[in-house]
Amino acid sequence: MTRSPVYYGWYVVAALFVMLTTASGLAFYNLSVYMNALVVSHGFPVGSVSTAIAVFFVASGLAGLGAARMIQDRDPRWTIAFGGIVGALALLALGRVETLWQLYLVYGLFGIGHACAALVPATTLVARWFHARRAIALSVASTGLSIGGVLVTPASVSLIASVGLEGAAPWLALAWLLGIVPVTALVVRAAPDAGHPQPSDPAPGRVEIESGWTRAEAVRSRFFLLVTLAWVLLMLAQVGGISHLFNLVATRSDAAVGASAVSLMASASIVGRFVGGWLISRFDTRVFALVCVVGQAASMSLLALAATPTLLLVAAGLFGSTVGNLLMLQPLLLAEAFGVRDYGRIFSLSQLLTTLGVAAGPALLGLLYDGFGGYTPAFGLAVCASVGALLALLGMGPLPDPEGPDSAGRRSSAAGTGMPRA
Repeated sequence: MTRSPVYYGWYVVAALFVMLTTASGLAFYNLSVYMNALVVSHGFPVGSVSTAIAVFFVASGLAGLGAARMIQDRDPRWTIAFGGIVGALALLALGRVETLWQLYLVYGLFGIGHACAALVPATTLVARWFHARRAIALSVASTGLSIGGVLVTPASVSLIASVGLEGAAPWLALAWLLGIVPVTALVVRAAPDAGHPQPSDPAPGRVEIESGWTRAEAVRSRFFLLVTLAWVLLMLAQVGGISHLFNLVATRSDAAVGASAVSLMASASIVGRFVGGWLISRFDTRVFALVCVVGQAASMSLLALAATPTLLLVAAGLFGSTVGNLLMLQPLLLAEAFGVRDYGRIFSLSQLLTTLGVAAGPALLGLLYDGFGGYTPAFGLAVCASVGALLALLGMGPLPDPEGPDSAGRRSSAAGTGMPRA
């Protein structure tokens, strides 16, 4: 019996896994490591470096709109390669920063590179290549986000501790470039086509690229507005917590425990995401999202109050179990609700609005830390934001029909004329 060839979409997922491992390890999870290094080596206030992190996420959100348009109009490999080059230049420049305005400029450039080589291209490509197994494919690809925290962040901590941020920067830049550009250039393709046919079994692929909502239709729906509001609040808490986790644990214990907490959080994210991918394929996505939000609120409460290394590590593990799933759930909910047709533009707009929370989280937690001289009030804010997100998700209602707002009318018309439905 001849074995069926592996669906090419899984090769695309593997390439995206490597890309997201690099992008998350050197950007998302490493932001708190850079913050600690900049505070120690340059004497920058925590609040000022937190504001630079906010600049990074605002630039990433704005650039994501352009990245989505580029991916829709031309080969996505050009967009990803641009992100690889720009991000590498930003990391190289980070080692030579001397003033705050230079830091803000470099972080803005870094945010642009990150937008072109992270979630916008990755989730758009997964949505194009997969339908019935989209949750599994997205969980596998986005596990790279957590692997970056497990492998890259501890290595970065050791490298920076050994040679300083200035000495580490060229190596970090090289790792960014090599981890993003070659593998995606060789493997990634825009969508299934004659050269990479989808299998006869419709489960792995068979995505209709032209079906779904337009961006103009989607953004007027209650579902889009409340999901986006929920993720504004969730990312305020999550990214704020991630950006300050190393510093929180290091100040309450030491740097070694801080690095362990970040690694534990990322490891728990890996396990949680795989479990989540399995659960989502069997249960209601919205219910699973509510469970994850409750888990984040609980972990933020424990981080606000924990004082011993053991409790801090337990809180980091609980936090990590929600991190990966919440990052995966936003694009998954939007793809399930609005289809593939304008997915990249819909998701990039939602992500841009979510950037309000992403950018505000590190800055607000940093300012509260500076103002109160501790992290308890800062993480108390993260608890409140998570509860607000829970209320928004409770009000979002059922999933819209992914074929579009007029799909029922089109089906009725097709049935009446005897024509097959598109």
